[in-house]
Amino acid sequence: MEIIEQFAWVGWLVLILIFLTVEALTLDFTFLMLGIGGLAGLLSDLLGAPVWLQVIIAAVVAVLLILLLRPPLLRRLHRGEDTTPSNVAALIGLSGVVIATVSSADGQAKLANGDVWTARTHTGELPPGVPVTVTRIDGATAYVTATPPETNEDITT
Repeated sequence: MEIIEQFAWVGWLVLILIFLTVEALTLDFTFLMLGIGGLAGLLSDLLGAPVWLQVIIAAVVAVLLILLLRPPLLRRLHRGEDTTPSNVAALIGLSGVVIATVSSADGQAKLANGDVWTARTHTGELPPGVPVTVTRIDGATAYVTATPPETNEDITT
């Protein structure tokens, strides 16, 4: 047990290096907080604390940092991210027009972004020219529903 207490600082250094290496690969701040907890354990070893107290100090510091410091750091890191949907998520709700009769088995629709998609519907058949809205994407198939025509009536008073 005396050898462990004598060389505990080496263990703390190894743990800190491992945590910081993993943090560099994940960029999630969890292992950074664990590394700082390890630093607190190392400092307590250098001040002469017994090994059991070093472990408690390191654990308490790491848990407090994970609970109190990590969430605001993550919010600050993710502030200003582009939350615009992309890829398939950007197609949901997109309007289009049927170019080949769409049924539950086959059909085609040209979407507002200019792409022509294989289309299906769950609501009967939709003839060419009907305006549609994409409700979901399944592979290379867009599931669409008919879009009710908007009324652009002139209101005269």
